[in-house]
Amino acid sequence: MEFAGKKKNKITKPLLWFVLIAVAVIQIFPLVWLVDFSLASSTEMFTNGLLVIPEKIQWGNYAKAFVDGNFLLYLKNSILINGLAVLLVILVSIMAAFACRRMRWKLSGFVKTLLLMGMMIPIHATLLPNYKIYSQLGLTDTIWALLIPYVAFSLPQGLFLMTSFMESIPVELEEAAVMDGCGIYRIIFQIITPMLKSSIATVAIMTFLNNWNEFMMASTYLSSEKWKTLPFSVLEFTGEYSSNYAVQFAVMALTAAPAVIVYIILNKHITKGAAMGAVKG
Repeated sequence: MEFAGKKKNKITKPLLWFVLIAVAVIQIFPLVWLVDFSLASSTEMFTNGLLVIPEKIQWGNYAKAFVDGNFLLYLKNSILINGLAVLLVILVSIMAAFACRRMRWKLSGFVKTLLLMGMMIPIHATLLPNYKIYSQLGLTDTIWALLIPYVAFSLPQGLFLMTSFMESIPVELEEAAVMDGCGIYRIIFQIITPMLKSSIATVAIMTFLNNWNEFMMASTYLSSEKWKTLPFSVLEFTGEYSSNYAVQFAVMALTAAPAVIVYIILNKHITKGAAMGAVKG
């Protein structure tokens, strides 16, 4: 029996590696294809084959994309809006998780369920009602037009992960802090928050990645360039550079690069935090 088990393991393990490598190649190939064609000329793109070896690497495509696509302005707006969204989601989700899981009040379970129900609502289903509300309040074409829905739709996921992690923290720590005279805000931010580092990292990364490439709401609520985000760089090339596909691929690569870099660097935190939250929940 032991010999049969070892023989089966020798067969299944290489097969599993083959399947995983094949899936990884399929997932990575579109990104490789995008970078490859962004470094070629537009005439070379119509050659045979899935990939092309450029006769001369066209770094000028990235220069045009960087300058003509208002890349720096849109990058600054994306970093500012997404950074504020991440901070607000972390702050509100920590306080909401503490209120729903640690504080005793009649509607705690109902409020938590109500907030988590936001995970079932597609973000783009609120485009029209939100636009009507923003128009009446004068919030269209402002930073709040994007910040409010980004925070609102990222909060349920943040609350879910924070409550899962918070349940693993012993209540006795908070009781001892109360005995020592700590107030509720000192308990939350000086005792509870330092123990939520893994969940904070997970919520921050997921919020950032979910909102980074969002375009539908940004194009609906924004009209001037003041607060436009990075996906608008791609839109800038639909007119003048509509036939220059290489430059369009270059701006797409620049737009995707920050999110890809963040994911590669912090991938361990995403998988570790999500797994721990699922087990503890």
